[in-house]
Amino acid sequence: MSETIRHASPADANAILRLFDEAIAWFASIGNEGQWGVEPFSTQQKQVDRVTGWCSEPGAFVAVHPEAGVCGALVLGEANDYVPAATEPEVYVRLLIGSRDARAKGVGRRLLAFADGEAAAAGADLLRVDCYAGGTGDLVRFYESCGYAPTETFVVGTWPGQILERRLTA
Repeated sequence: MSETIRHASPADANAILRLFDEAIAWFASIGNEGQWGVEPFSTQQKQVDRVTGWCSEPGAFVAVHPEAGVCGALVLGEANDYVPAATEPEVYVRLLIGSRDARAKGVGRRLLAFADGEAAAAGADLLRVDCYAGGTGDLVRFYESCGYAPTETFVVGTWPGQILERRLTA
């Protein structure tokens, strides 16, 4: 069975917080504490407010599996303030997270393919995303495997980041 993708609403915030909590626990179990730390997002009011805010944005979507429930989230919009502005119309992937549940395998790739369609519908040829560039580099390699190319690196505090982009037309 495959999931459906629909607009998110504030009612989805707890499910998305659960996805973050699962990811943080998994990262901690493999020694990757640099991405989001070790404290569950659901216990941090700042993160609860942040996720709830994302769910109210027009570019917020969730993937819903018929058995597993909300198994992924995608937020599209403008670039984060720590990222240089694009010089052309773009769609920015502000958030992408998928469940660790085996039934959701591949949901991140499906949400990125959905983002391609949203960008095309908006008349944008450019998609950009930023991600954690520390640890093993697996996250950067994931985006590369989805057709994104690394461009600039940055640091927020001590958090290393990588900006990647994808063009819809060659």
